[in-house]
Amino acid sequence: MTDDIDRTSPVGFAGLGNLGHPMAQALLRDGWRLTVYDRDERRTEGLDAEIAAGPADLAGCRVIGLAVPDDQAVTELIDSLAPVLETDSVVLVHSTILPATAKRLAQKAESHQIGLLDVPVSGGAERALSGSLTVMAGGRVEVLDRVRPVLDSVAETVLHVGPAGAGAAVKLANQLMMFSALAGVHEALELAAAYDVPEQTVLDAVSTSTGESWITRNWGFFDRVAAAYDAGGTPVRDRPWAKDLWDVVAAARDCDVQVPVAGLLAQHLAERVEAHARKGPAS
Repeated sequence: MTDDIDRTSPVGFAGLGNLGHPMAQALLRDGWRLTVYDRDERRTEGLDAEIAAGPADLAGCRVIGLAVPDDQAVTELIDSLAPVLETDSVVLVHSTILPATAKRLAQKAESHQIGLLDVPVSGGAERALSGSLTVMAGGRVEVLDRVRPVLDSVAETVLHVGPAGAGAAVKLANQLMMFSALAGVHEALELAAAYDVPEQTVLDAVSTSTGESWITRNWGFFDRVAAAYDAGGTPVRDRPWAKDLWDVVAAARDCDVQVPVAGLLAQHLAERVEAHARKGPAS
């Protein structure tokens, strides 16, 4: 095994969207030598980093973070990178992917003598920029220990949750809990509005009541995220309230777990989130 990873080690980062760009900023601020790649070159603007023309330009990096949209994009990058990365390099998959995909990619990486961790994150763009995300890490502990200095630059909390695929599973569990609460708050506020009660009045009332949650404390968060996705041209089907819920359904099908709530949310929540975001600031 090669020497420890430190600030002299070249780090790569692919995928500079809503979360990837501020994560790259956090890494740069913490002193890492960063090479970044995105198919949309405009997303590299504002980053004091070396700009890769393609995935092959990341081949010399000891650690590579991926924050690309989905399983297909992650798989394509791993297929390109695995044959050219140096032995004992580590790929950090920050994207929300299926547990089965994470397991398969970890096996592929191991066959090329490189490490791979599924390390999805939670917290949103503001926490990404401040380096205070939560990381749910699946994979070998010894690999995680080697890359902790990199993860510590973007995260306040790094949890090892199990073997390959476990990080992806915990992230999907988090998404299901969060979006279940989000759907309930949307319905509750619409019910109150039908009786002429403004959103903020309801939110103030529940702030010290049993209905209080992260969603009510951060109402408007998803409106802002939707606006950022609009600005970046991200299709609705690729946004978490659409894609991640369908991933939950697919992951549950793989292991014969019934998730009727997730199935219902996958069909209806995205439309409600997008409609609320288009209304503008909460009344």
